[in-house]
Amino acid sequence: MILEMKVPSPGESIKEVEIATWLVKDGDYVEKDQAIAEVDSDKATLELPAEASGIITLKAEEGDAVAVGAVVCLIDTEGVKPSGATTESKSEAPKEETPKEETPKAEVKAEAPKAAPAVTSHAAGSPSPAARKILDEKNIAPATVSGTGKGGRITKDDAVNAMPSMGTPTGGNRGSERSKLSMLRRKVAERLVSAKNETAMLTTFNEVNMSPINAIRNEYKDAFKAKHAGVGLGYMSFFTKAVTRALELYPDVNSMMDGDYKVAYDFADISIAVSGPKGLMVPVVRNAENLSFRGVEAEIKRLAIKARDGQITVDDMTGGTFTITNGGVFGSMLSTPIINPPQSGILGMHNIIERPIAVNGKVEIHPMMYVALSYDHRIIDGRESVGFLVAVKEALENPMELLMDNNPKKALEL
Repeated sequence: MILEMKVPSPGESIKEVEIATWLVKDGDYVEKDQAIAEVDSDKATLELPAEASGIITLKAEEGDAVAVGAVVCLIDTEGVKPSGATTESKSEAPKEETPKEETPKAEVKAEAPKAAPAVTSHAAGSPSPAARKILDEKNIAPATVSGTGKGGRITKDDAVNAMPSMGTPTGGNRGSERSKLSMLRRKVAERLVSAKNETAMLTTFNEVNMSPINAIRNEYKDAFKAKHAGVGLGYMSFFTKAVTRALELYPDVNSMMDGDYKVAYDFADISIAVSGPKGLMVPVVRNAENLSFRGVEAEIKRLAIKARDGQITVDDMTGGTFTITNGGVFGSMLSTPIINPPQSGILGMHNIIERPIAVNGKVEIHPMMYVALSYDHRIIDGRESVGFLVAVKEALENPMELLMDNNPKKALEL
């Protein structure tokens, strides 16, 4: 029986996908549920599992865009796994490669005697007195000049024509490679350009003293991890809680434009930008305003693992109302994050560096982080944007009172 495998729908709005990689070859025997291909949509990369066991015949090439529902391969379910074919093909390969390996060896042996006289000549690379003087004046090493005189000696003309190195690479690799971007990467690029061109994007900055958060983490992180089955107490839960609090105070930041209308939300679905093997992914933590510290950390960990393993789905990345991105994990000190459309705001975190700051008239060293809020000025005014970022700063610098109600053990569910 010949089974036609068709492209399943990754989501309601997706009409076509792209064959990113075939994980099997034409004529291979595949097992049921074995991953046979990776397909890119404009929102995610998904694995395509075999619907039955048998011999596979590919009907699309890597890089082909195929419509949802189109046939991409055939599986002959009556096919038997060819046990001997693989062995024969492997045994033949060395026979074909053997003469190819011997040929360059013969050439190397034949060429070696020709190069020997030039190397053994004492004149090779040695400048004449006049040439040496010129090279010294130019600050050029004789070893970098090819001599045209007898036995490879560097002549006066060689020295006059020699040019000092200005850092231009010579003799290095000059290759290049042209490869097509994945459908996901092309969609990300399209959305980023759209955000720059179609929004009145502006960025405001502030800095946060991370000492209070560090003190809480140092005191409770071990107990937190032990109590909650390996879920760590990181910075993202503090930032997520601070953001949801600020969104309640400044609801315009938690809204979007839809033509001539403003769409406001009474919930906070926070998109968390993470780096996956296929590029930037932005999974969504749903109703983050209702989650505890443990809930936020557990959900971020779950989504990050799915993104890392290539198991993230379209539903996981759809519908966020605000985004948090952390360039600090890569060492970024300051940046202007680009809005994730159709959202109106994105908060950028950065690396933590100990810096001197003034505290009560005295200079002290504290771990500091720059934070950046990029926002759509069409819908968010300066008062709301600056107020929002200040509210985030206040919550992060006073988490015990503003995020934990002065009861850290209860807030951390210890």
